[in-house]
Parts: sequence; C-alpha cells; structure tokens
Amino acid sequence: MSILVPLVVAIPLIGSAVTLALGRRHSRQITVSVVSLTLVVLAAAALLVLVDRHGPAVVHVGGWQAPWGIVLVVDRLSALMLLISALMLLGVLLFAVGQGIVDGDSETPVSIFHPSYLVLAAGLFNAFIAGDLFNLYVGFEMLLSASYVLLTLGGTGARIRAGVTYIVVSLVSSVLFLSAIALVYGATGTVTLALLAERIPALPTGIQLILGLMLLLAFSVKAAVFPLSFWLPDSYPTAPAPVTAVFAGLLTKVGVYAILRTQTLLFPENPFSVPLLVVAMLTMLVGILGALAQADIKRLLSFTLVSHIGYLIFGIAIGTPLALAATIFYLVHHISVQTTLFLCAGLVERVGGTTSLARLGGMLKAAPVVAVLFFVGALNLGGIPPFSGFLGKLALFQAGAELGTPLAYAGLAAGAVTSLLTLYALARAWNMAFWRPRREVENYESSMLDRLTDDPHDQGSVITKTVSALMVGATAAMLLLTLSLTVFAGPVFAFAARAAADVEAPATYIDAVFPNGTP
Repeated sequence: MSILVPLVVAIPLIGSAVTLALGRRHSRQITVSVVSLTLVVLAAAALLVLVDRHGPAVVHVGGWQAPWGIVLVVDRLSALMLLISALMLLGVLLFAVGQGIVDGDSETPVSIFHPSYLVLAAGLFNAFIAGDLFNLYVGFEMLLSASYVLLTLGGTGARIRAGVTYIVVSLVSSVLFLSAIALVYGATGTVTLALLAERIPALPTGIQLILGLMLLLAFSVKAAVFPLSFWLPDSYPTAPAPVTAVFAGLLTKVGVYAILRTQTLLFPENPFSVPLLVVAMLTMLVGILGALAQADIKRLLSFTLVSHIGYLIFGIAIGTPLALAATIFYLVHHISVQTTLFLCAGLVERVGGTTSLARLGGMLKAAPVVAVLFFVGALNLGGIPPFSGFLGKLALFQAGAELGTPLAYAGLAAGAVTSLLTLYALARAWNMAFWRPRREVENYESSMLDRLTDDPHDQGSVITKTVSALMVGATAAMLLLTLSLTVFAGPVFAFAARAAADVEAPATYIDAVFPNGTP
C-alpha cells in the first residue's frame, strides 16, 4: 500500500518531464498526460479502499524517520481528496483535448499546456499527502507556479492583467505562510504535523492564537474567504475554459483542505470558532450578492464559488463530528459541481459566442444538450432536493442546529438565504441565455439588466466556435459524477463520517506517523 503514496506525485511529475521533452508532438503529449492522470486515478482509488480498511498509509521519504525527514501521509480525508481531484483533472484534460482538436490549440498550446497541467496536478496531490507544513508549502508553490503559466495562456491583455493580480496575491499569501512556518518552527522546533499536534496545545494560549491566526490568514487567501476573496472574480474568468474549471473546482479547495487539516489537528480546542462563523456568514452573503450583480455567466459563477466556500468554513467553525462529516461531503460535492458548471460555461461561450447575458439567447434551441447540462448543474449547486447540494447543506444545517448558539442560528439563516439566491441567480442566467428567444436579444430592454455588471474585459463581440463531441462528452461525464454523489449519498456520507472521525481524533494521525511514540 505504501508504494502507492509517492506515486500519486511522481507519476504526474514524470509525465510532465516527458511531455516537455516531446515538444510539439501533440498526439504523444496527449497520450502521456491522459495515461498519467488515469494511473493516478487508479492509484487514488486503490488508496481509498486500502486506507479505509487498514488505516492511514505513511511513507518516510528516503528512509529518514520523522521529524528529521519528509513524511507523506494518506488517511481517509487525503485519499478522498486525491480521488476526486484526479477525476476532475482527468475530465477537464479530456475537455481541453477536445477543444485543442477543433481550435488547433490556439487556446491551450499543447507544448506549454500539458507540462504545466501535470505540474499543477503534482502540486495538488503533494499538498493533500504532505505530513509537514513545509512540504505543504512546497505543494502550494508547485501548483501556483504552474497556475501562473496556465492563467496567461494566449497572452491576451486581460489574461496578463489578471495574471499579475493573481501572482501578487499568491506571493503575499506565500510570504504569510512561510512566515507562519518560521514562527511555528521557532515555537515548537518542528514542522511535522503529527509532532505539532502534541506540541502546539502545550504552548501558552497567546502563542497558540498567534500561530493559528497566521496559518488561517495564509490559507484564507488561497481559499478565497471574505474579505480576502477580492482577487478571484477578476482572475478566474479570463483564463481558457479548461483552466478556469480546474482553478474554480480545485485551487480554492486546497486552501479549505489546509484550514480543515490544521485547525482540527493542531488546534483541537477550536479557538477560532466564533470568528470563523462570522467570516463564513460574510463569505456566503457577500459572495452571492456579488453574483446577483453580474451579467456575465463566468463572473456569476466565480462569485457563487466564493459564496459557497462560506458553507465549508461554517462546517469547520462548528467542528462537531456531524459538521466535519458534512463539510467533507460538501467539499467533494462542490469540487465536482463547480468544475462541471465552468465547463458548461465554456460550452455556452463557444456555441453562443459570449457569456454575456445581454447578448445570449436561444441557446435551448441551438444547443439543447448544453442547456440540460447547465440546468441540472445549476439545480445541484442551488441545493434543490434530492441533489447532493441539498443533502450536504441539510447536514450542515443540522449540525448548526445541534450547536444551538445564536451565532449558529444566524449562520443557518445566512446559508438558507444564500442557497435561495444562488438558485435565483442561476435560474435568471439560464432563462436569459437558454429560454429567451434569440430574436428578442437585440430589442430586449430590462432595467434590471442595465443595472448588472458585465465582464469589464468583454469586447462586445459575438464569436462562435465549434464544439466537439469530446468536449460535450467530458462535461456530461463530469455531470454524471456529480449526480452519482446523489445516488450513492449514503455510502459517500458514511465514508465522510469515518474521515471526520479520523480528523477529529489527532491520535489516529499521530500514531500512524509515530507508531512507537513521538520523539
């Protein structure tokens, strides 16, 4: 079992080197990328089953025991994140391949895209299995370095401007994280998570709060938690559709994963429960109000992405076993549904020539399959029964009600309002883009539409492009994956509950890394 742990990082790194060496041999690069991610999916699936049966898998790199060497740890939470991330990356890669076939790789130049994409994948996987803070930092930097390249593919002015903002914000976040690591090491003498789980609770309360706050700030920037989410709506929508889908579905969730892991493992007393509840409510409400003001589908989805991060922070803030299980379930749901909706937006842009609601119309007739894909994804994100979005929110609300504090009830109200407004915003977008006849677009007058904010980088033109069967098929497969979370909600939530039990009991993690006791 242990041999599979480093392979999830090594395979995409080796694949990246091979695709870089292949240069412009497009078909071979595609083959290497698809095979690499398929192997990771198989390895992650095997790890999920083995870890669930036999407990966490631990690898001491180079035979150096922790805390002197690098340790890689896969527990139930890590395995679940590895599997869902690998599936998303593979699905988006197939979409990108289909887009490259019909566009001649103008949007995703193969010689650049595939090596960068696989390095990003390796960084993601490394972050999920890192057993120490510095290796977690390395994973963040790997995926961020690759994301800089992917975000600016095509070299347009809008993408370069968005890339500059993204780089500046990411660098600030990285400096905060590195500073936090230095403080943690100075206070405890280690950065190994299993050892920190014993040493941090023994520190004076004031030092614990400082260390926890520094880590929270660094991870909150990466997770786009309000008020540190200002950068996201202007950065993600400018990238090519496959890149935007990966960023929206996965990059912010690495920050959420880091918050979940460190807050439960290093600070089991949950000292930041109250401020996290407040931040969760503000993230929900401010994000969805921003979405209501948008007249562009990609920017609307970017704001809904921010708002639904609030649900995850809400569950972490409550911190009960049910809340953590619901958070893990909702995390998997949101990764899949948000990625799918951004791929749908990419299809809308190609068929309709734009994602501006002011110029879209008649898409139901022009692309009925795309209309169905977007509609079902919107219902799931909005939390309509019996979809997984509803089930995850219901479990979060139940956990909040069990906590029973006034702030928890306020969070329930904020979550309910956010869910309703999400459904309204997406239904309005679907109505204008798909249901409204095309002939009404030019003469359509709406005071509401006049008050909405369109994409500031939109050139006002409508340029349609061909959609390949592979693009539609990849998006449909992703949607089926989101629906499978509804069909198999019982087993998935049961696994999430077992993962939450592991997360809530630091002893499980510590004993796996130090079976003979901590040094």
